[in-house]
Amino acid sequence: MSAEKILSVRDLRVSYGGPDVVSGVDFDIGAGEFVALVGESGSGKSTVTNAVTGLLPRQAKITGSIELDGHQLVGLHPRQFTKLRGTSVGLVPQDPALSLNPVLTIGRQVGEVFRLHHRGLGRHEIRRRSIELLDQVGIDRAAQRLRQYPHELSGGLKQRVLIAIAFGLDPRLLIADEPTSALDVTVQKQVLAVFDRLTAEHNTSVLFVTHDLALATDHATQVLVMRGGELLEQGPVAQVVRAPEHRYTGVLLDAAAVHFRDSHTRARDTGTEVLVRATNLVKRFGVRGGGSTSVAAVDDVSFQIRRGTTFSLVGESGSGKSTTARLVLGLVEATSGTVELDGVRQDQRNFRTRREYWRRIQYVYQNPQIALDPRFTVERVIAEPLVEFGIGDRAERRARVVELLEQVGLPVEFVRRRSRDLSGGQQQRVAIARALALGAEVIVLDEALSALDVVTQAQILALLQRLQRELGVTYLFISHDLAVVRQISDDIGVLRRGKLVETGSVADIFDRPRHEYTQELLASIPGRRYGPVLAARDRALVTVGAETAVSA
Repeated sequence: MSAEKILSVRDLRVSYGGPDVVSGVDFDIGAGEFVALVGESGSGKSTVTNAVTGLLPRQAKITGSIELDGHQLVGLHPRQFTKLRGTSVGLVPQDPALSLNPVLTIGRQVGEVFRLHHRGLGRHEIRRRSIELLDQVGIDRAAQRLRQYPHELSGGLKQRVLIAIAFGLDPRLLIADEPTSALDVTVQKQVLAVFDRLTAEHNTSVLFVTHDLALATDHATQVLVMRGGELLEQGPVAQVVRAPEHRYTGVLLDAAAVHFRDSHTRARDTGTEVLVRATNLVKRFGVRGGGSTSVAAVDDVSFQIRRGTTFSLVGESGSGKSTTARLVLGLVEATSGTVELDGVRQDQRNFRTRREYWRRIQYVYQNPQIALDPRFTVERVIAEPLVEFGIGDRAERRARVVELLEQVGLPVEFVRRRSRDLSGGQQQRVAIARALALGAEVIVLDEALSALDVVTQAQILALLQRLQRELGVTYLFISHDLAVVRQISDDIGVLRRGKLVETGSVADIFDRPRHEYTQELLASIPGRRYGPVLAARDRALVTVGAETAVSA
């Protein structure tokens, strides 16, 4: 650790009138250190970073000591905190789509840093510094980007803009709160390289918040592991990886080790009957202001899914994964090509046929908080498809809801709860129950685990695999997370710029990739710095309680 302490936290406790949500946390960050704060959702990670940045709600009670570059932050007036933010500490938020103003240009938003803190700077000087900032974080054509709006940039570029804004006044400490959780592995690798470079070239300290310990091991010098508001373990990365002291750290390490063990083949007699067949799918979208010009989001894609198996589509953002899923679901009409379910061709124009098709194929969205109406009880959410299709009376629907709750591992008492009162994992279980309500044969899961931490992901994965064994349901699984794909898939298709560049079994794709793009995806998987150590871990020592932890 650096001799110079930038951040020193001692006996930090935070509560909201009840029990502490953060309890007795102690750690230091030295100059130029990259420290990873790791833990599952609800562990207290964001509460700690909000305490450091002065962004806790007013009702929060905070005790202990937080010293940032010599300034005591506990008890600091909000106006004084405002002066420190940007100059001493910069914050990189999680979701660039929510953090950037969609109606302001990139130049206006980057330049705001200088307008607020250097009121004497002229317009040309602000523009010069803004271009310099975008250059520093690796954004190409920086001058041109200043005139663009957020919707014109990719997710990776938007995240780099947020890093540039946070780094604008050269703060001693950058706090990054899950800044890559929504990015695919190739873009994630590029964005993290920016943090590495800032740390090396400017001696900037980084507190990087993540639920992915594999990601942390590749970049951090120190690791802090939190759960239930407590700091369970901390130390140099090599020490934590090789000899974790706490069982929960072992759980996180085991989740990180998936990529570095031999590919498994699930021992199931799945047969060869094709249930879903996509043939030569093309979907073109018109370009605004381009007359008859159009772009192929999906370009001549063909694949088949065997009954009772999981076929996964992987690829970076914009590769056409979600558009392909919507074509299979019949939510958008193909420009050309066909989709067949059990030999019956999908018919977009006949409403009665399409309605029956939707009874047999259902959708689980990426974010359950958006997919479930927060005003509805769990019973009403799950029973909604039954009501829409006129199936059963009220008592029969209640019995079906209870049956579905048991299938997805939730207590019967949840029928009276509202979806807004559930955790992310519980909400996704409810969404899966709703998808099963009509007895669907095929479920399309579009990034359905990306909003969950690794422990909750493991629990939902185990649930999906159990439901597949018991009900024979078939999955089309869309994901940019190769660790998840490796665990759940029977077969995989790799999409790039709308084209299916490679298909094969799990072993084919992960152990014998043929296409250079597939090889690039695999090379971007986090955890390679300690891959052999992770691969050697004894899985018998760590279990996540996948089917018993209802709290997920």
